Amino acid sequence: MLEKLKLVENRFNELNDLIIQPDIISDQNRYIQISKEYKDIKKIIEKGDLYKNLLANQSEAKEIISNEDDQEMIEMAEMQLEEAENEIPKVEEELKLLLIPKDPDDSKNVVVEIRAGTGGDEASIFAGDLYRMYTKFSESKKWSVNLVDLSEGTSGGYKEIIFEVNGEDVYGHLKFEAGVHRVQRVPQTETQGRVHTSAATVIVLPEAEEFDVELDMQDVRIERTTSTGPGGQSVNTTYSAIRLHHEPTGITVSCQDQKSQHKNLDKALKVLRTRLYELEVEKRRQEDSLKRKSMVSSGDRSAKIRTYNYPQGRVTEHRIGLTLYDLTKIINGDIHKIIDELMLAENSEILKANN
Repeated sequence: MLEKLKLVENRFNELNDLIIQPDIISDQNRYIQISKEYKDIKKIIEKGDLYKNLLANQSEAKEIISNEDDQEMIEMAEMQLEEAENEIPKVEEELKLLLIPKDPDDSKNVVVEIRAGTGGDEASIFAGDLYRMYTKFSESKKWSVNLVDLSEGTSGGYKEIIFEVNGEDVYGHLKFEAGVHRVQRVPQTETQGRVHTSAATVIVLPEAEEFDVELDMQDVRIERTTSTGPGGQSVNTTYSAIRLHHEPTGITVSCQDQKSQHKNLDKALKVLRTRLYELEVEKRRQEDSLKRKSMVSSGDRSAKIRTYNYPQGRVTEHRIGLTLYDLTKIINGDIHKIIDELMLAENSEILKANN
């Protein structure tokens, strides 16, 4: 452990020097990358200092117990030794988790796409419930949510809704939400009181920054149209909606949330870069056997990951066998416990693979 910490300290010292270099400061992209790495490593350094202090206390206490004649000093040393030996294993485990190489995408903002699946109108309503759940969760994390595009359901909710979430370590938390979410409840339109099963698919993409993807605008065909849906006359009569067609990949992106054509274009380009970046991420994921085998964040969009059972007030997280009887709080955004457990499960998988 001490050897690993020494390597981290060496890198931390390098970053300390780099972060004040004028050529680094003038290169914004490089400066952002170094600042992120510096911030992550600083947490390890702080925990490492605590670990080394505990080891020093342990060694000092053992020496006093072996060589000291004063009974009062020995008793104090024994207390110090017991405290150090209780804390060392805990701090060691925390350090092991901190030393797991971080996914470089974990610190990124995200683009989330929720699409109604099987279940007709009820699936659209459920997609709306999930959007509200993520909005509430984001508020609790002090993240901001910005709408990109939506297609409303005929009886409420959304056939599809796309939105950005911006903040600290957003992808590191929300990546676990990707997959098929299933709901079991009695729809409002059901007269017999029968429980129906509906589903919605959630896609979570790490947002690409400009230096992640080189986008050649000659490959992009821009289509300008009038917006549809709510927003008043001005939205529907001005050519503010944007649709981008990326010719080499066939990817299309729409954005009509803003009344300004320029703002819609900026948002659409951001989503397009993110979709292109996802193609690269998927290649990496397929090359990375650990991620491919991971039960927690496999990136498999067709995998059923969670069931929300209203009659029993139950939420079941299928990947780790977690069942919580707290549906009302969870659907209102309190998904912290589920995400914490999924993070713990993924870190445990990585630790096992590295041993």
